[in-house]
Amino acid sequence: MPSIESSPDFVAKAYQKIAANLQVVRKRLGRPLTYAEKVLLGHLDNPEKAELEAGKSYLYLRPDRVAMQDATAQMAILQFMQAQRPSAAVPTTVHCDHLIQARVGASQDMAAALDANREVYDFLASASAKYGIGFWKPGAGIIHQVVLEHYAFPGGMMIGTDSHTPNAGGLGMFASGVGGADAVDVMAGFPWEVLYPKLIGVRLVGELSGWASPKDVILKLAGILTVKGGTNRVVEYLGPGLKSLSCTGKATITNMGAELGATTSIFPYDERMDAYLRGTGRAPLADLARRHPELLGADVEVEREPQKFFDRLVEIDLSALEPYVVGPHTPDLARTISELAQAVSKEGYPDHLSYALVGSCTNSSYEDMGRAAELADQAKAAGLKVATPLLITPGSEQVRATIERDGQMASLQAVGALVLANACGPCIGQWKREDLKPGETNSILSSFNRNFPKRNDGNASTLSFLASPETVVALAFAGRLSFNPLKDSLPAPGGGSFTFSPPKPAPDLPAKGFIEDVQGYVAPAAHSEGIAVKVAAGSERLQVLTPFPPWDGKDYVQLPVLLKAKGKCTTDHISPAGPWLRFRGHLDKISDNMFNGAVNAFTGEAGKGKNLDSGEAGLPFSKIAREYKAKGIRWVAVGDENYGEGSSREHAAMSPRFLGAAAVITRSFARIHESNLKKQGILPLTFANPSDYDKVEEADRISILGLKDLAPGKPVRALLHHADGSSEEVQLRHTLNHEQIEWFRAGSALNVLKGGG
Repeated sequence: MPSIESSPDFVAKAYQKIAANLQVVRKRLGRPLTYAEKVLLGHLDNPEKAELEAGKSYLYLRPDRVAMQDATAQMAILQFMQAQRPSAAVPTTVHCDHLIQARVGASQDMAAALDANREVYDFLASASAKYGIGFWKPGAGIIHQVVLEHYAFPGGMMIGTDSHTPNAGGLGMFASGVGGADAVDVMAGFPWEVLYPKLIGVRLVGELSGWASPKDVILKLAGILTVKGGTNRVVEYLGPGLKSLSCTGKATITNMGAELGATTSIFPYDERMDAYLRGTGRAPLADLARRHPELLGADVEVEREPQKFFDRLVEIDLSALEPYVVGPHTPDLARTISELAQAVSKEGYPDHLSYALVGSCTNSSYEDMGRAAELADQAKAAGLKVATPLLITPGSEQVRATIERDGQMASLQAVGALVLANACGPCIGQWKREDLKPGETNSILSSFNRNFPKRNDGNASTLSFLASPETVVALAFAGRLSFNPLKDSLPAPGGGSFTFSPPKPAPDLPAKGFIEDVQGYVAPAAHSEGIAVKVAAGSERLQVLTPFPPWDGKDYVQLPVLLKAKGKCTTDHISPAGPWLRFRGHLDKISDNMFNGAVNAFTGEAGKGKNLDSGEAGLPFSKIAREYKAKGIRWVAVGDENYGEGSSREHAAMSPRFLGAAAVITRSFARIHESNLKKQGILPLTFANPSDYDKVEEADRISILGLKDLAPGKPVRALLHHADGSSEEVQLRHTLNHEQIEWFRAGSALNVLKGGG
């Protein structure tokens, strides 16, 4: 039976490969290397011939692992089945964490999830057994926390079908979020293709103390770099401040690097990671890492003169760091806690907090729970209970069982907190709120990672703010956003007032060790020949895929503009989660949510547009697309800046492809979504002149010309055909390389893979 953990032999072989590759790379580059470069280039498929120009070359890499969560694993496995491979070529796991709805508490919510999702869980379990994939049952924990506890190792490379896969960068791993088609390539034995990222260095100095936490580091950085500042870049941390951050604290920071659009974020190996490996039962890996310091950190020249080795260098003084609160609606609207009250007043945000939430893959570690519990104990001693509902999500069964034994859970429950299942829950929209009327404006505060409209509860009028667990808990006792726990007081029940003391440091590792979860993991079958993957005929949850047709060799002529999206158009806008998660394995059904949240640039209305054939307006975009598809008409979508920001969900590319999208034309793309569009055979194009976005009119049809001559780096001609009979030419750009052009011609990357390409 395969081991749950990454074995010492497996890791030793990975280090041998990295060392051999770097020997070649160093000769070619002739300069010192950063840590991110060592891990990235150490996993090259062919180091002798790889093109090595950051920002321009495409790299072909050999990741050590693949990890998938249950919502995205469905479509990834359905695609893998089409690839007709007998088993996954690299160690792969599936984690059931997204489909568990938060409603009344862990026990009842888990029972309801097992009943409602039985068909999907059976499919994932049977496919995992069939294809040599490790399977983590519902309730075992959130994918990224479980990966950190069992699979991540310094210097390793992993891809995962969730945008917060970079969480493992807290343990020194190059871990990147991808679409399911990328995962399928690697599972089928092919390299992972990615644009060679540029480097952003973040130098940390000083030492965390008082109210400041690792979460505040990344919230501050989000304010500096913005949600697109990390696109096609790796964020590498360095400097003397690293030693004051625990391994799980580092993971919090790398996790939210996804909010910068970064390919990944990574910390070099240090004593805090060493302690975490030993504390989670992986001492042999720690011993192995200690024997390879030359592989697991930047060269000394990089630490000495970092400005020479990074395209951008940011310095953050941890000693001067103040708690941050970001939002609403975007994770880069950053303010310090001392600035928040003024913003509440100036912007008219509802001051009353309707909910406070601690957890998610970003902040659900033993240390996070300890910091939250310490504040709860302070308030309890003064006789206080939370003034707003407080929901707590442990990151894994290992964390949950351990905080139950060590008392942190009891401390939180004693002041009124409700403990939810070990799952994503409200962070991913799996939150059944019954306290609001539709459209009711309210404020919530969480320690989550994303705060797009509708993200948490499906209500576009919920203003979602993000902060550290300790800040969330402190404000839960006040019940209002404008409370500053660093200086403000609360009335005590017995008279007088109560002021929080800065939270004391909480241990990142339990003194008695973690309580190991021995029930959550199911190893793949030793003999899988007779195992059948369970997909029920006529299922409403699962649908076996039909390959997309290849390109017909013709230009796209006068295709209607289905959508011109205005402003932020994330994957949550393109393919919302929440109640739609139940259809993640059924492409036809989930396509009914296509562009539900996208704001129509011509009307300001979300999710609805005009059928240019019939002239009927106010129709759901998916309905219009289906009407076009029934007539054999392809269509185009137009987007604004950073189109496709957010989740790795490839449904945001597959649904448009399924309903007839030929191209998406934007001012700019987010990395993962652009890759997903390419994989599904949709042309991702950008305006050479971003202001040409303004030329697109509601009744326009677009011709995309010269497709037979499509070539890397070659601009594409397009004509905008206006309703008055006039037309104007615009120039479009693309980032397709030769292989990706073949995906387009074949109809999808999967079609090429099936053909053995």
